[in-house]
Amino acid sequence: MQSGSSSMSGASSDLTKTFAVKLMENLIVPTFVLDPSGKVIIWNFACERLTGLPASQVIGTDKHWMGLYRTKRPCLADLVLRGASEDVEGLYVVDHSETFGDSGLSAENWCEPPNCGGRRRYLAFDAGPIFGERGELIAVVETLRDMTVQKEAQMALEALASQDGLTGIANRRVFDEVLARECATASERRRPLSLLMIDIDHFKRYNDALGHQSGDDCLRRTAAILSAAMESPSSLVARYGGEEFVAVLPDTDLAGALDVAERILADLSQAAMPHPGLAPAAKLSVSIGAATREHHATTPERLLSIADASLYRAKSLGRNRVVAAQRTSTLMAAI
Repeated sequence: MQSGSSSMSGASSDLTKTFAVKLMENLIVPTFVLDPSGKVIIWNFACERLTGLPASQVIGTDKHWMGLYRTKRPCLADLVLRGASEDVEGLYVVDHSETFGDSGLSAENWCEPPNCGGRRRYLAFDAGPIFGERGELIAVVETLRDMTVQKEAQMALEALASQDGLTGIANRRVFDEVLARECATASERRRPLSLLMIDIDHFKRYNDALGHQSGDDCLRRTAAILSAAMESPSSLVARYGGEEFVAVLPDTDLAGALDVAERILADLSQAAMPHPGLAPAAKLSVSIGAATREHHATTPERLLSIADASLYRAKSLGRNRVVAAQRTSTLMAAI
């Protein structure tokens, strides 16, 4: 009787294992399983659909990464298998409020599955170990969730929150954050940092003469010209408020800042935007105030104060010019 009971127990165990495998294979959640050596033992149908990588190409191999990345790198299940959870933050976006069991990992990442034609997908992963009756590791299971739509919506909202709604360039909030960060970096690395404050001359008269719709178009064109005048991709142009703009110029000394400012004056002159609010043949111009950390502007507030004072000086001298400290550079005769 004991022999028969043992045989029935073994058959039941085999049936349970077969059912578990079938369940994994047919889950609607993309799932794959690694054995203790890191080889794929299950790559389910949902995983095939999500990645475009057939199970026949990965079962029995350690090439599961090919379903997610162009070059070899650890998947979350590999980190669980190696007990290398400390490496996850260098490879993934990790939300510490999300957990997957006591010894599992949860993370997110941009991936390039083979079936996406070079387009990226943003996937969320959960990976955890499976232990046997004696506590030995027998497998690691990883599930995948496609979060691309949600991530792209989040990115779109973040872009809207960081852009000026009219001109499309950075807004005041982003400027404040970038200036504070660049001031700290310049201080730490003892590198130059310059700031330009730029104001459209007689903008109220422009609006009065042509109307607010034309005024909005003027602001958009001016923002585009300012952005194009930046030499470095690390420079930031932002709308400070109204008809006033700012440019943060990392690793730029006073001479470099004046070069950028003079290029702005030249580009606006070449654009030859009419300003009928002043005179029939008048053209739009800007006044620019420049400041640099070379002049002991060690804080964002101090840098802004010097740039603002320089801008006021440029306007008092007749506009259509750039002023920095005691140096003045004028490209055209003031209107």
